[in-house]
This record gives sequence, C-alpha cells and structure tokens, in this order.
Amino acid sequence: MLASDTDIARLVDAGEIDMIGTPSKVWLGVPLWENKKIFSVLVVQNYDNRNAYMEKDKVMLEFIAQEISLAILHKKAERDLIAALWKAEESDRLKFAFLNNLSHEIRTPMNGILGFSDLLKEPGLSGDQQQEYIRIIEMSGARMLNIINDIVDISKIEAGISTLTISETNINKKIEYTYNFFKREIGIKGIQLSFKNGLSHENAIIYTDSEKIDAILSNLVKNAVKYTDSGSIEFGYTLVEPSHATALPQTSPKLQFFVKDTGIGIAGPRQEAVFERFIQADISNTKAYQGAGLGLSISKAYVEMLGGTIWLESEENKGTTVFFTIPYNLSSGEKDVNPADFSEMADRGDDKLAELKILIVEDDVISELFLYNSLKKLSSKIRSVTSGSKAVEICWEENIDIILMDIKLPDINGYEATRQIRQFNQKVVIIAQTAHGLLGDRAKAMMAGCNDYISKPISKKDLIALIQKYAN
Repeated sequence: MLASDTDIARLVDAGEIDMIGTPSKVWLGVPLWENKKIFSVLVVQNYDNRNAYMEKDKVMLEFIAQEISLAILHKKAERDLIAALWKAEESDRLKFAFLNNLSHEIRTPMNGILGFSDLLKEPGLSGDQQQEYIRIIEMSGARMLNIINDIVDISKIEAGISTLTISETNINKKIEYTYNFFKREIGIKGIQLSFKNGLSHENAIIYTDSEKIDAILSNLVKNAVKYTDSGSIEFGYTLVEPSHATALPQTSPKLQFFVKDTGIGIAGPRQEAVFERFIQADISNTKAYQGAGLGLSISKAYVEMLGGTIWLESEENKGTTVFFTIPYNLSSGEKDVNPADFSEMADRGDDKLAELKILIVEDDVISELFLYNSLKKLSSKIRSVTSGSKAVEICWEENIDIILMDIKLPDINGYEATRQIRQFNQKVVIIAQTAHGLLGDRAKAMMAGCNDYISKPISKKDLIALIQKYAN
C-alpha cells in the first residue's frame, strides 16, 4: 500500500487502522510472503515530503521484498535442513549403538546356551557339574527371553497396537509376587530388599491391566537391581487422595508407586533422557550394563496407557527413586482363578488326572516332546497331532478332556481349529499355546473359544498347574 497523510487520516477516522507515534507525510509498505502467508512486512516512511514515494517505488519495493523473502526462506530452510540432518545422524547413531548393544545382548546368552549344551556332551561329568551347566543354560535362556520380550513390547508400542486388558487385580499380590521373584537374585548380590503395601488386602483390589502392572514393576525393580551393587532396594505404593485445600478441580484418588535404590544414580542432564527409546545404548565412557535400554521407555508407555505419570528423583552416586501413578479404580464382581493357586497340587498324580485324555496339537517336534515329557507322569492317555484339521477330526471321533492347541499350524491355524471344534463340542477344555502377547494372540485365542492360554516358552510348573485347575 502507498498512502499519503490524508489517506492515513481517512483510514484512522474510519477505524481501519490505529495511529501510533508521529504521523508521516507518506507511507509505503509491502508484505513478506511464504506460501501465500504473510510472515512480516517491509515499510518505509517520509515525514517531510508527501511525494517522496511513487507507484514505481511500490513496484521496486515489492521486488526487494520478494528477494528478502527468498533470502529469509533459504536461510530458514538451511537451518531446518541442518537441524534435520543432526537429528537424523543422532537417531542413526543411537539406533546403531542400540543394534550393537542388542547384538551383544543376544549373542552373550546364546554363547551360554550353546557353549554349555556342548559341554554337557563331555563324558565323565559329575552330577554337580551337570546341574551347574544346566543352571547356566536356564539363566542364559531367561536372559534371552527378557530381551525378546522387550523387543516385542517396544515394537508393539511403536506400531500403536499395544492395547489394555482391564481385569480385577490385587495390587498387594503384585507387590508380593515381585518381591518373591527378585528376592533370591538380590540376596546373592548382598542387597537388602523390602516392600511396602499401602492398603489392606481387601482395599487393594482394583480394575487395571494386570500384565502391564507386572511389566512396569518388573522393569523398574530389575533396573534398580542392575545399577545397585550395595545397600538396599525398597518398593511399594501408597494411596494418594485428592487435596481439598485447593481451589483447583478435584481429581480422582491414585495409587502412587515407588522403587527406591542406593545405586549409582543418574546425572542431572540424563534424568529426562532415560525414559527415551534406546538411551541405555548411548554409553561411551561409562560402565556398560546388561540390557537393551528399553525397560524405562516401555514402563513409561505402559504407565501413560493406564492413565498415569512417571518420573524420578536421583542423585549421582547416592541412588534413584522412580515414581509412577495409576488411577485407583475400585473393582467389583467375582475374581478370576489364578492357575498359580493350584501349584501346590501340581505334581500330584492322582487317579482322576491319570484318566485325563489330553491331546497335544503341535507341529514343532521339540515343543511336542517337551509337552509330552512334562505331562507323561500326570496322565497315561496323551495323544499328539501336528495339524489343526487332524485335531478337529480326533475331537469328532473321541471324547477328549483337554487340548493343548498351538496357534501356528501348517494347515488351519489354532484359532480356526478351535472354532470348528466348538461347533460340535462345548465341553472340551482348550488351552492355547501363545507366543506371549504377539499381535494380540491371547485375546484372539479367547475370542476363538479357548478356555485359557499359556505363553511360550512354557514352564512345566505352570503347565501342570493349569491342567490341575481344569481337572478339579
């Protein structure tokens, strides 16, 4: 716009513009553009000569503004490109370090499994040596499974397919289970372990995702154990009621959990970063610790899915306390039966169990052999088939009591085989063998008509407890 003092006065009187400062005799302004959007203006004014600028000057200033706009946009694009390049390089560096760390984490337990399996073949081993080698193989296998579970969990979170399964959950039992799970490992390190339940048994029953709570607690305590060489680890929870001493809207009560250790602590600049993906791989000049660096990021994602928050307080060389909250959603109704409740009866081979007709549907020879050997002392009537269609055929012809149904089969999969069996047999107990949480295997199995599930790798104790549950 090219405007004289009379043009400006008319615009002020019409309320189109506001006058600020000393009025000029002539005003010339042009916009700076980016993708049809004004991001700034270029203005010149003259306070003495109304004829200082003409139409030709407006054309010239538009040309100048266009060149300035291009120069600014080029500079901005250059900065954005540098920032994007730095971010890409940083991401690649972290992922490369993560993959290197992951390779180490997989190869190390595999070395233990394959190496000590080979040593077991040597003649003349004493019974104690054999048991020690077997113990090392089991520990290596458990470490390998932890890594695989973390990779599966983080992949599901990244893909946005991790979902919640809300059920009645006793938080006190979760705390006590976590304590018993880590008690022996922590005792070996000479660390004191303790827990605190903030509610009575009856008041600790809420609606939440039981498996997510297990994963969060396990990851946080495991992290505390990893970075603590002496002292103590304490964990537990308290009920946090909404405050009535504030004018802010009242919130619902929450359970606030804590995991406190006396370990190495975390330096201030890294305290926020530890919840990010792959961050444990970003260790160049400090002691490297076992693990893929995914535990805290998985925990953070799960806590946020449950409607809570997670944070930490830490002092280097003195220890760390990680806190997280979840809603205190009170439960009602009947409790689900936990197969572990039957573990005391698991090895009892009474007459009733001996008469159970068990059908193993499994196409992997080693998996089938493991299931058969785990159950052969329990029942004398075990059959095995390698396909879903064969399982349907046998169930049509015979009265089977319990089916251990693998999901991935060569012809029809375990879901379809279960659906077909349910068309003519509602009584038989079908237990799915699932690959723990992969793409919702558990929920799919229950929807297909399975009575229960057991996750791979299968524990003999859990398997027998599950069979005992339905036998009784």
